[in-house]
Amino acid sequence: MSASGGNKAIVAALLANLGIAVTKFVAWAFSGSSSMLAEGVHSLADSGNQGLLLLGGRKARKDATEEHPFGYGRERYVYAFVVSIVLFSIGGVFSLYEGVNKLQDPHPLEVPWLPIVVLIVAMILESFSLRTAIIESNHVRGTQTWVQFVRRAKAPELPVVLLEDIAALLGLVLAFLGVSLTILTGNPIWDAVGTLAIGVLLVLVAIILGVETKSLLVGEGAGAKDAAAIKSAILAGPETRRIIHMKTLYLGPDELLVAAKLSFDAGGRFSEVAGAINTVEARIRQAVPVARAIYLEPDVYVDPNLANPPTDAIVIKGLE
Repeated sequence: MSASGGNKAIVAALLANLGIAVTKFVAWAFSGSSSMLAEGVHSLADSGNQGLLLLGGRKARKDATEEHPFGYGRERYVYAFVVSIVLFSIGGVFSLYEGVNKLQDPHPLEVPWLPIVVLIVAMILESFSLRTAIIESNHVRGTQTWVQFVRRAKAPELPVVLLEDIAALLGLVLAFLGVSLTILTGNPIWDAVGTLAIGVLLVLVAIILGVETKSLLVGEGAGAKDAAAIKSAILAGPETRRIIHMKTLYLGPDELLVAAKLSFDAGGRFSEVAGAINTVEARIRQAVPVARAIYLEPDVYVDPNLANPPTDAIVIKGLE
């Protein structure tokens, strides 16, 4: 995340959420609105989440060790997954609990105008945070749709901040509707309904975040575009005859591991093969710069359907 687009979006969201959380809790203390309490906890949880993302980015920059020879890049995935858990447990579940409690024991708002003012101010601040996240995401999104960007992004910070900001704005709208209907009708049930709606929203967003970051934690390979670019780079020169098989794995958002078994000329000298491998590695890194850990195994491919394969060749079965 050194391209500090992610950092800029996280810091913008953190500052906005801290300020919003304070105002929401003040409004709740004076008005007694459960929607404001739910939104205050939501903003507080979001602030903690942004702190976790910044911490994950810092830990991911640690140097590789003997115990972790490929470095700590996947720390960013771990902390992004923790964010989804925090959003679910603290934000979503607490809002649902507070909404049910308000349904069982409804009470009128004491200072009805205060939550409205706070919610309007919060919407403005949250809009600035979302705008920053959108601008920074557009720098790396390319031609992908927003859904594709969230699902395919290997760096988790921007998708997490985007979803959190969108959920925050929608939550503010729901709180605004709940409080407004309570004021207009004099029925505090609407405040409880708004709180429940916020809880459901946060749980759904947390589930989406959890699913996407879980996939990154388990291990994702290169996307179709990068995989095709790597294969083209391998076969672009005369060094290799074919790719017997290839596997890729993201060690972190900015580091891709490439492992491949390649078919070389059976009569090549060791020095020639070694030089050819270095040439192929250079082409791969030029085509896909995040491909930093590359392991190429030279081999001789022979069609497994041949009745009498050459004795100096290795037959690779089932890898046509």
